[in-house]
Amino acid sequence: MEEIRQALLDFKKSGKFIIAYADTYTQGLYYLSSVADKILLNPKGMIEWKGLAAQPIFYKELLEKIGVEMQVFKVGTYKSAVEPYIATEMSNANREQINVYLHSIWNHILTEVAKSRQTDIKQLNQAADQMLMFHPAETCIQYGLVDTLIYKNDVRSFLKKQMELEEDENLPTLGLKAMINLQQSQPKDKSGNIIAVYYATGEIVDFATESPLLSNNEPVINANKVISDLKKLKDDNDVKAVVLRVNSPGGSAYASEQIWYAVSELKKEKPVIVSMGDYAASGGYYISCNADTIVAQPTTLTGSIGIFGMFPNTKRLTDKLGINFDVVKTNTYADFGSMGRGMNEGEKSLMQMYVNQGYDLFITRCANGRLMTKEAIDRVGQGRVWTGSNALELGLVDVLGGLDTAIEIAIRKAAVEGYTLVNYPKQSSFLSTLLETDPSAYLSRKLLTGKAGELYETFQMLNHWDCYDPLQARIPFDLNIQ
Repeated sequence: MEEIRQALLDFKKSGKFIIAYADTYTQGLYYLSSVADKILLNPKGMIEWKGLAAQPIFYKELLEKIGVEMQVFKVGTYKSAVEPYIATEMSNANREQINVYLHSIWNHILTEVAKSRQTDIKQLNQAADQMLMFHPAETCIQYGLVDTLIYKNDVRSFLKKQMELEEDENLPTLGLKAMINLQQSQPKDKSGNIIAVYYATGEIVDFATESPLLSNNEPVINANKVISDLKKLKDDNDVKAVVLRVNSPGGSAYASEQIWYAVSELKKEKPVIVSMGDYAASGGYYISCNADTIVAQPTTLTGSIGIFGMFPNTKRLTDKLGINFDVVKTNTYADFGSMGRGMNEGEKSLMQMYVNQGYDLFITRCANGRLMTKEAIDRVGQGRVWTGSNALELGLVDVLGGLDTAIEIAIRKAAVEGYTLVNYPKQSSFLSTLLETDPSAYLSRKLLTGKAGELYETFQMLNHWDCYDPLQARIPFDLNIQ
């Protein structure tokens, strides 16, 4: 969203105007449209302008009813990903961190909209408190959010007047597809130099177990593939610098460490610049921390430097179902991890030690990458999520900006005059992805998604618990800001 908004602002510098029209503006769409010279709204339309809220879902009582107990091990006062499974409400620490980053994001939105609309933040907050979507569209004009109420059929005539065209003259238009084709037809640089932009998007996993279609079109960062791809970029002499575009909530701590190493090896050969998207938190920050430069948007969610592990104890559930377990073992911990019983104190102690070691390694990587002490990283770590603006003040990122900013830094560090931007990894065609997909499983997934809605991701997590790395470096599974 920030990238597109900035691109629109850059477009306006050319002296051309922007007109925005919608029957209904969601809050995000309005933020994007606020850069326009004129904002048009259908007379019976509405604007969803209401502020931000984060509402975690808690499953502890549900799990208790079915006889499942989550055994949790973590480091980090603010590491809240485990809370939905062991609590019925937010901890004070989690409430504090969410309150801080929500207000940081909202204040950024207010500041930018106020600047574009030439109004003040107080009035925008008053408008949000009125819940404008339930008021007549004229109210949006009174609060300065909209310039004109107009039906969709009359928009072309409005545009003709703006361009000083007669009503019977054709309105020249250029669609998105034509603009993409125009960009692709631009002459290529002949220097042979490549600035690689590598997209790392989704949850970090040791290996991809499913087709993207089977995972509800949600991409994953497959550590094995990323490591292989980064090695190819390292060995390619034509590649002069790499921009690693990270958009990830984190995931497997083990996989994050392996990618961190691949990034570190790449950095020995050529500049590596990280560009953070909407979020690059926990494992997403882990794989970013050793870059030459880290670029984040003001609203990026990052940090969350912490580790946790969870093991379900299904003893009460299996007792209810009449399922019994017996064991023969050669050594003390041979049956460690059995879901049919709770962990004993020795096992719990070992697991917490394992988590502590993971956290110590995490803050060591961050300290070395950011040229800070482990103690300093620990103070801003503890699993706490920060916005990009906060992270800049704390030394966790270097520059505020988007992908274009990161590319400019990469070009400067590579010291090249001519270059070609090349995106990686190469995308599979829809047809090849479709041919690799089990249709019955895909349809089942779609049906479940429709029925479960926002609970679907949690269902997936519980359903495939045995596939998860025992150590996780990630933000909450169902973090959803609206």
